[in-house]
Amino acid sequence: MKKIYFIRHGETTGDVENRYGGDYNDHLLEKGIKQSESLAEILGDKGIEVIFASPLVRAQETAKILADKANCEVKTEPNLKERNQYGILTGMEKDEAKEKYPELVEALKDRLNTIEGAESYQDFSDRLTKAFAEIVSLPDYNTVAIVSHGGPFRVLFRDILKWGELSEIGDCAWVELEKKEDGTFVWVNSGGLKTEFEIPD
Repeated sequence: MKKIYFIRHGETTGDVENRYGGDYNDHLLEKGIKQSESLAEILGDKGIEVIFASPLVRAQETAKILADKANCEVKTEPNLKERNQYGILTGMEKDEAKEKYPELVEALKDRLNTIEGAESYQDFSDRLTKAFAEIVSLPDYNTVAIVSHGGPFRVLFRDILKWGELSEIGDCAWVELEKKEDGTFVWVNSGGLKTEFEIPD
């Protein structure tokens, strides 16, 4: 049986500045560093052998703090990065975007819309599904962690596990999964998540 910890990064500058994020690169704030350190206290002794992280800075910084505690290496996996959902709005303050590009802001309400310069939802879901399958199939590790973003968390529950929608994904939210011999997954434990579905046994 393989154990997987799927983790979101800590609070960033983009969060508090109310910007469109996506594949916009920003750093952890002091609060985000503290959140990551608290997460490391919770998961650092769980036997994590390797951490696969999105290449975006906020995920790398979170992964490094956890890796220092778990005494393991961080491997960068490009396909774990957040969706570029916001295209030409990426990094822009949301109030400014609403004023300058109201039609694009409206289009963003449906995740299946692809605005100018953005990545389609299907392409995003496909690359996340591929990355997750490859990581959990690696024979060299029994316990792995994945540090990524809010969007990949939703793909994990909606498209990969097919369990349903998440109503809340907090900073440094995490879920512990076990992969059974038949290839199915069991929800073991979590923190910082709220679901719109009943947690499966």
